[in-house]
Amino acid sequence: MSDYTGSFYRHIAQTSDAPMGLEIDRAEGPFLFTKDGKRYVDLISGIAVSSLGHRHPAVISAIKQQLEKHLHVMVYGEYVQEPQSAFAQLLTDQLPDSLDRVYFVNSGTEANEGALKLAKKFTGREQFVAFHDSYHGDTHGSLSVTGRNVYRDPYEPLLPGVTFIDFNNDEQLSAITEETAAVIMEPIQGEGGVIPARPDWMKNVRECCNETGALLIFDEIQTGFYRTGKLFAFEHYGVIPDIICLAKAMGGGMPMGAFVSSSEIFTVFKHDPPLNHVTTFGGHPVCCAAANANLQTLLEIDAPAKTFAIAEMACHMFRGEGIEEVRGRGAMLGLQLRDAELTQKVVEECFKKGVILGWTLHSNSLIRIAPPLIIEPDLLKESFSTILNAIQKFA
Repeated sequence: MSDYTGSFYRHIAQTSDAPMGLEIDRAEGPFLFTKDGKRYVDLISGIAVSSLGHRHPAVISAIKQQLEKHLHVMVYGEYVQEPQSAFAQLLTDQLPDSLDRVYFVNSGTEANEGALKLAKKFTGREQFVAFHDSYHGDTHGSLSVTGRNVYRDPYEPLLPGVTFIDFNNDEQLSAITEETAAVIMEPIQGEGGVIPARPDWMKNVRECCNETGALLIFDEIQTGFYRTGKLFAFEHYGVIPDIICLAKAMGGGMPMGAFVSSSEIFTVFKHDPPLNHVTTFGGHPVCCAAANANLQTLLEIDAPAKTFAIAEMACHMFRGEGIEEVRGRGAMLGLQLRDAELTQKVVEECFKKGVILGWTLHSNSLIRIAPPLIIEPDLLKESFSTILNAIQKFA
């Protein structure tokens, strides 16, 4: 054990009793390399972050160029900084006209926090509707709209006025009323088990928001940037949110988040009082430069075709005893196995064989599969074969 590993266990605040504990030396493309010289295939992309793989040349080049100019110069929103403006232009160019203004933050949970505040201030309402088994982050506001009591209970009381209803349930949409500031939802529940929304139900949610004046917030932190085959998952449904929250794959490996809405809605952040939502490091110039290069590259490489190929191979290969279902969209997939015991054995066996998998927070019998979109077909097939062999060994 190196000195750094010792410091990790002594001084880094732990989030579980059994961290994976890989001592990372470097990362490149779909691979992680450890200090002992072992190579791992990262089939979860750092939890849906590294869609272009680790250290994509275009991203690294953009970071180096910005490092030569400046780092942090002022809190968010006061100075004109080229990396912020350039990325905001490129991002909004890909979005509907009603999503024309961006607020940059540092992470997904901060994006959701900002969206909740924006909805309350714009509507003048205090109530929210969220969904059972959802996940929106671990800060107090985001946790307040996360639909899993095991994570909420230790921190109660949380934000009041949140009503939870069942995902994909039409009968419960009556909970959306003229007292509702916003409905916050994932188009595909990620940590809840990779559950896609039904298209007809999604349209009904949008209609209920239209009728009551509630805003519709899409948490696309995990689904964004071609993870599902479209640049954003809402494009699958023909439903446009009032606010969209982004992070994870946005920064190409750099910490980056944003919430995007209309100029009209964002007007309320400018007054009563001014600076009523601020961030010191949101829109950091290096992160914005990386994010801009990341999105430009994704737009150039035919990401939808690459995503489709990943999904097609998964659906073709993952069949047989012990496998209940492959679900999700594109390269955001959940491999549902027979039970938690089998799932744990498979994940551990694949880890030994150099393939990194994971599971979701709300399900211990679902393997998370979210490979980098740039992974070569032969390597993907080899990695999927490792998973299949492990399932067959223990099923």
